[in-house]
Formats: sequence, C-alpha cells, structure tokens
Amino acid sequence: MISQVEMVLPACSRGFHLITRMVLEQIEELPPTGLFHLFIKHTSAGLTINENADPSVRVDFEQVFNKRIMPEHEPYLTHTMEGSDDMPAHIKSTLVGSSVTIPITNGRLNLGTWQGIYLCEFRNHGGRRKLVATIYS
Repeated sequence: MISQVEMVLPACSRGFHLITRMVLEQIEELPPTGLFHLFIKHTSAGLTINENADPSVRVDFEQVFNKRIMPEHEPYLTHTMEGSDDMPAHIKSTLVGSSVTIPITNGRLNLGTWQGIYLCEFRNHGGRRKLVATIYS
C-alpha cells in the first residue's frame, strides 16, 4: 500500500533546520514496517539526515557551505537575477539532494540515535517550502 501527504513548512531563515517532528506531526500514522520517502519541491533548498543533538553541528554546516563550498558574490556566477544567494543555493541543493528515504520499523522512523531530518535552507529569504511524503507499506 502507498499513501502520500503534501505539506508546507513555514518560512525558515537560511540555515539547517531540524524538521523531523514537524513532518511527523502531519502524518496520521506510520505502518508497522515500510519506507518513508520525503521530497522537497524546490531547487534552492534540500533535505538531509544528520546529527540532531548538538546545535553546533548546524552552525558548522552553515560555515562550511557558505564560506568554503559555495560563497555568495563570486564574479564567475551568471544566474544572479534573483539575488546573490540564488545560484549558490541551487549548487548547494544539488550537493545535498532533494529527498531522503528512511526505513519504518515498529511504526516509527528507524533513524539512528542522533539522527534527524534537516531542511537545508540555502536562500536568505526562501519562503515556505513544499514537501511530499510518500509512505510505502
């Protein structure tokens, strides 16, 4: 059986935001076993799974992505009509990816002890983000 839920997350500031609880609050019930697939319908934000306990991880991600991997205001970028953060956001979202898939075991997401789902917001003012959760049981 397959079920699907579309949801909208409120606008978040640029950065890495734990959204596991927010996503699960919009799902009625998970099956005993299966797969949970979450997809973001945007090209300037991404989804990933990572450390959910220490907030310094999110600070470090922000520093590495914006100062080492893809800083803004690079003179070689040509896609700048929507602002200096737009093309870097597209590149970062390609690196992170647009979906995550998590096993479901005993009616719960089978995440590791310190894992959570992150919204990776790469725009300074990205706005609300649309997600699609597909549950395979």
